[in-house]
Amino acid sequence: MYNRLIAIYIFLIGFFTPGLTYSQPKYEIRATWLTTLGGLDWPSQKATSAKGIERQKQELCEILDALKRANFNTVLLQTRLRGDVIYPSAIEPFTESLTGHEGGNPNYDPLKFAIEECHRRGMELHAWIVTIPIGNTRQVNLLGKKSITKKQPSICKLYKRTWYLDPGNPQTDNYLASIVHEIVSRYDIDGIHLDYIRYPERAKDFPDQSTYRKYGKKENLEQWRRNNITRIVRRIYAETKLLKPWVKVSSSPVGKYNDTRRYPSRGWNAYEVVYQDARRWLKEGIHDALFPMMYFQGNHFYPFALDWQENKNGRWIVPGLGIYFLHPQEQNWQLDEVIRQIHFLRNIHMDGQAYFRNRFLLNNTKGLLDELKEYFYTQPAVVPPMTWVDSIAPSAPTKPYFMPLTKGVKLSWSASSDNLPAPVYYRVYASNTYPVDITQPSNLIEVRTDSTSYIFYPEVPWEERIYWAVTAVDRCGNESSPLEMNQPFSVSLVTKQEKR
Repeated sequence: MYNRLIAIYIFLIGFFTPGLTYSQPKYEIRATWLTTLGGLDWPSQKATSAKGIERQKQELCEILDALKRANFNTVLLQTRLRGDVIYPSAIEPFTESLTGHEGGNPNYDPLKFAIEECHRRGMELHAWIVTIPIGNTRQVNLLGKKSITKKQPSICKLYKRTWYLDPGNPQTDNYLASIVHEIVSRYDIDGIHLDYIRYPERAKDFPDQSTYRKYGKKENLEQWRRNNITRIVRRIYAETKLLKPWVKVSSSPVGKYNDTRRYPSRGWNAYEVVYQDARRWLKEGIHDALFPMMYFQGNHFYPFALDWQENKNGRWIVPGLGIYFLHPQEQNWQLDEVIRQIHFLRNIHMDGQAYFRNRFLLNNTKGLLDELKEYFYTQPAVVPPMTWVDSIAPSAPTKPYFMPLTKGVKLSWSASSDNLPAPVYYRVYASNTYPVDITQPSNLIEVRTDSTSYIFYPEVPWEERIYWAVTAVDRCGNESSPLEMNQPFSVSLVTKQEKR
């Protein structure tokens, strides 16, 4: 085992050479967790006036612009926090993070606004839902009668001064499924992302003895608890896919599934400690992606990353990297630690990377954002197609129209003719060779537009002859063959998207 680990490290050290040209994948999930609890990542100011609302919106747009410039494509936006939410809900109250008061109405819909702004920038938005924790006693008291602990006390448990939903009670399934139903049915989200879908830390003493006696059916307690979590996941997956099959269901499990043949988990793992059997979810097909929280170094990272990759069952694994540990007030990691991890994940063909959390990313902690923009994410990337849900590509757009403008060029086309349950969107490519190679991310100039026209303005010098291609993409990510615009546009300037 140790020889294998040594070989891994030799490989890593030899591979990492800054300054080399690095191949960019077209398909790669590049995600960030955007935390709203306490305004940790957003919002930094409260929406207590018209100006406050505009400041919140502007701040979010600035965050999304920065992510777009860094070629990120997925935002995991904390939507349910601790029994409260960031959208107008019939089930749970508004979070105090928006206005400074639990239940305070911010007088706009932050989730709707965030979705629209993400899509405008070609990024996906996944609604991050904290599932089992309800909050500490202070948080619950602030909610008062609006708290689930008051409305449905039978499904709530107090453990070590924090309230939790009781996974063993089948009514918990119904409650969480109702929240998911509300979000998926009302919003054009791209994913549901489940957090804390597990028992709490040190859960051996979790006070569910009465629930176990009622529902345990003489099962082993540990396996019964795992089955409870899996039952909730199964229900949420079914609820989501019934409403909108293209909405992705993912979660952020503990980063170590269990002990591996390469290295022990040293007392902290998903399966034994918090009764979270995420590998089973992949086998059952009740998950589209996992974002395991791999906030570790060295032997606690690499063997467990390999373990996830070897047991992915055809679904996506996107390791979450604990970049907050770069901060001097945390563990003061060196930047090289994270850089080696990204190299390693790409070399074992993981499906992407996620970063916890967004403020440490955009604050460029120890130069991480610079490294991503200048080396790893120099080209755009798109989320891979979800072929296990649907693998049939839409028809290509037709009837290209090409019109030079005084300061740029306008492209337009006729929409894809497929009558799909959700409308397609379009990708635009440009190259100085014909036909345009749509497999090369360097040719991808617009990841997503919902329009059937596209306007570009001059920006920097480029080649004189530029060719264009447009594809249609369905909501599962299947991409049509390209509509090639074989008339070159003679211009000495490359163009960029009109700001819409």
